Amino acid sequence: MPRDEIEVPKELREFMLDGAEETILGQKNGALKQYRYGNLHIREYDDKFLVHTDKIDPRKDPVGHLVYDAPEILIGLACAIFSGSKITKSVFNNSKKLSITSGLISSILSGYIGYVASKKVKTYLE
Repeated sequence: MPRDEIEVPKELREFMLDGAEETILGQKNGALKQYRYGNLHIREYDDKFLVHTDKIDPRKDPVGHLVYDAPEILIGLACAIFSGSKITKSVFNNSKKLSITSGLISSILSGYIGYVASKKVKTYLE
């Protein structure tokens, strides 16, 4: 749980802000539902709500949100694109079918590794 996230137990208070919209934007992290209210990101679990403030509302500026609030996603995508294209180009001369398969597998693996590594760095820095 990030340092800036607030936990509100449901037994203490069942709440939801008027005007909060259920959304698919954001990492659910096991939540039942998630909501957005301006820059607030609210995750609902069985027993609690977790609330934090994003710097940028992804509904208004998705790219800015990725840059400032979720750079690990951009890093994962960059790793996936870079490694997938490199592997595909290097194997392409031997077999077109093999190059597409190996490019896809390497993209998924390196994208995931880049995402996880940058997420750990981000968590450590917080």
